[in-house]
Amino acid sequence: MVSAREFAEAAERKDVRGRWLLTLPALAIIVFAAVGPLLVVLLYSFMEKGDYGGVKFGQLSTEAWFSVFLQRDIFDDTVTLADAHLAIFSRSVVLSLATTVAALIFGFPTAYFIATRPERTREVWLFLITIPFWTNLLIRTFAMMEVIRNEGILNTTLISLGIIDTPIQIMFTDTAIMLGMLYVYLPLMVLPLYASMEKLDFRLVEAAYDLYATRFRVLWRVVIPMVKPGIIAGSILVFIPSLGAYVTPRVLGGGKNMMLGNLIDLQFGQGRNWPLGAALSITLMAIVMVAMLIYVRQVSQRDQTHG
Repeated sequence: MVSAREFAEAAERKDVRGRWLLTLPALAIIVFAAVGPLLVVLLYSFMEKGDYGGVKFGQLSTEAWFSVFLQRDIFDDTVTLADAHLAIFSRSVVLSLATTVAALIFGFPTAYFIATRPERTREVWLFLITIPFWTNLLIRTFAMMEVIRNEGILNTTLISLGIIDTPIQIMFTDTAIMLGMLYVYLPLMVLPLYASMEKLDFRLVEAAYDLYATRFRVLWRVVIPMVKPGIIAGSILVFIPSLGAYVTPRVLGGGKNMMLGNLIDLQFGQGRNWPLGAALSITLMAIVMVAMLIYVRQVSQRDQTHG
């Protein structure tokens, strides 16, 4: 005779098998559409480059990974740092961090403003924030170019007001790239911040004012700690796409100010060095994974603190 415990265990095993069967289609899509191409790129990074592009199958090599950070002199085989790659890596990280900080500076008051509006008008403000997502990324980048180019809106306005005599050269600089990425990714900072601020109990802010706290102390000791999850989420959402940006640096930075996305495209295109391009792609993914691990660690520490 089957006991109640054995019957419950059998039912649980049947339920688990059913759940796995239901998730098999999704798992298959993930494996073939995400993990599969990633494994191909990883495999390409350990092969020799082809004579006219592509790779030489069956010939494994670590030369691509060697070339990510190092370079070998063509005359005496001396090994030195790959200054060009390191410069692009550093530029990508610095510009991504600068874009994230700028997005936080502009996005924080914007989200606070929306969160403190009456409920009937918040949806209108959120609607205005999401309007840029309706437009193609390339169109938005060209719109920023029309603002900052020598004959653009910014320089024309400054000259007409007599503030400057000659146009300020902004195009094809790191500043242009940062402004373009800030314009493109700012909504990704505002929306998570708003989601956190909407849940903020503003009675705590009033209590802090009642205890004679200054505006800065209220911001630093009450508001920021409570919206920290939104700050972390927004920073990750801005930093990761900024690090792998391709269109904005290509249009606003020209050929002189490349970022990681442009370098990877160069290796797969004109450089015809697919293994190096694959190795650079995996390196970029590793940087993104480190950023995500930092985010997960921060969230887990917060949950343990408040749990």
